[in-house]
Amino acid sequence: MIMLREIILKFNIFIIYYVITINFVYFLQLVLSAISLYKYIRKIKYSDYQNYTTSSNMIPISILVPAYNEEETIVDNVKSLLYLNYPEFEIIVINDGSKDDTLTKLINSFELKLIEQPIRTILKTQKIRGVYRNLDIPNLVVIDKENGGKADALNAGINVSRYPVFASIDADSVLETDSLVRVIMPFIEDRETIAVGGIVRIANGSKIRRGLIEKVDLPKSKLALFQIIEYLRAFLTGRMGWDALNSLLIVSGAFGAFRKDVAVEVGGYTNGTIGEDMEIIVRLHKLMRKQKRKYKIKFIPDPVCWTQAPENFKDLKSQRRRWQIGLMDSLFRHKEMFLNPQYGMIGLYAYPYFFFFEMLGPIIEVIGYILVPLSYIFGILNVKYFILFFAAAVLYGILLSVGAILLEEYTFNRYPYLSQVFKLTLYAILENFGYRQLTSIYRFEGIFKFSRLKHNWGKIKRTSFTKSA
Repeated sequence: MIMLREIILKFNIFIIYYVITINFVYFLQLVLSAISLYKYIRKIKYSDYQNYTTSSNMIPISILVPAYNEEETIVDNVKSLLYLNYPEFEIIVINDGSKDDTLTKLINSFELKLIEQPIRTILKTQKIRGVYRNLDIPNLVVIDKENGGKADALNAGINVSRYPVFASIDADSVLETDSLVRVIMPFIEDRETIAVGGIVRIANGSKIRRGLIEKVDLPKSKLALFQIIEYLRAFLTGRMGWDALNSLLIVSGAFGAFRKDVAVEVGGYTNGTIGEDMEIIVRLHKLMRKQKRKYKIKFIPDPVCWTQAPENFKDLKSQRRRWQIGLMDSLFRHKEMFLNPQYGMIGLYAYPYFFFFEMLGPIIEVIGYILVPLSYIFGILNVKYFILFFAAAVLYGILLSVGAILLEEYTFNRYPYLSQVFKLTLYAILENFGYRQLTSIYRFEGIFKFSRLKHNWGKIKRTSFTKSA
C-alpha cells in the first residue's frame, strides 16, 4: 500500500512537468503560427495569383480521388473538381472495388464509357479491371480496380497520371475553386519543394450545390462543432507551427500535393497501413535526409478543402481510433529516427514530440483520470492545489483554442458573423469538459487494439452534401 502511494505521488509530479512541457510547445507553435500567418497574408495580399488561373506556364496537376463505397458524395466531389480554376489538370477517380453504387453513379452522372487504355506499372497495385472516360470531359478518368486499400488505390492513380505533380483528395471532400492555384505556388516559387499540404475544414452545415461551396455556415451537430475547433487548432496553430520549423511530419490525406518523381522514388504509398498520409511524408524526410538533398515540405493555410466530419459517437470513435493506430504504425516503422541527429529537427524534435505527446499522450491522460480519485483516497491530493492546477490547464486550453479562432478571423474570416464567432468560442470552452476526455479515451482504445486493427480502415457513415447542409 505504501509503494502504491509512492507511485501515485511520483506520477502526479511527472504529470505536472508533462503538462508544463506540452503547453510550452503549444504556446511556441501558436506564436510561430501567428508570425507565419501574418507573413503569408501580406504575401498573398500583394500577389496577383488570380492571373495564374489562365496562365499556360502553370505546372499541370493530376488529382487523385481514391473511392471505396462513396456513393453519397462522389458525384459532388467530382463536380467540384471539374469547376476548379486551373489551366491544365486531370481528375483520376480510383474506384477501389466498392461494394455500393459508387462506380454506377459515376458512369451514369458523367456518361462514361469503358475504353482500352494501356497503363504503365510504375508502382505495383491490385489488378485494374477497367478504365472509363467521356470524350466530352477529356480531363476525367475513372479507374475500376480490385480492392487493395487507399494506399493501393493512390498508387494506381499515380500509374495512370500524366503530370509531374499530383494532388490527393478524399472522396468525401470538395475543393474551393482556387485551391489548385494556391497549392501549386510553393512548387513554382521554390524548386526544392517536394510536398505541400492544404488546410482542411469542416463542411457540415455549409451549403454546397453542384459541388461548390455557396455558403459557409456552422453545423447543427454539437460533435461537428467541437471538431471545427479541433481542426482550426490543428491546422492554423499545429501544422503552421511545424511548417515554420521545416519539420512538418504529416500532410493530410484529405488534401495534399506531391512531386510525382520523388513520390515514385520513395516507393509511392505504403500498402498495409491506415496512416498512409503520414507514412509517405516520413519516408520522404528519410530519403532526402539520407541522400543529403535539399528539400522542403510545406503547409499552406488557405487552399481550402472541405470535408465531412462524423456526427455520431460511433463514427467519431472509429475515426480517432484509426488516427491513433496510423500514427503508431508510422512511428514504429521509423523508430531509428528517434533522437537521431542525422535527421535534424525531424529526429531531434518532431519525432520525439509525436512519440511522447501524440502517441503516449492518451495513456498518460487516461491514467491521470484513474489516479486523481486514488490520490484523494490515499490523502495525497491537495484539493485546493488540484482545483487551481485543473483551472490553469483548462484556461490554457481555452486560450489556445480561442487563439486559433482569432487567427482564423484575422486571416481568412470564413465565419464572418459575430454570432458564429461567439458560438465557436463557447464550444472552445465546452470541449474541455467531456469532449476532449472522450477523444482521449477513443485514442487510448486504439493503442490497445493496434495489432488487431492496424490493417482495418474502419467505416464512417457518409451523407450527401445536400443532406448534410
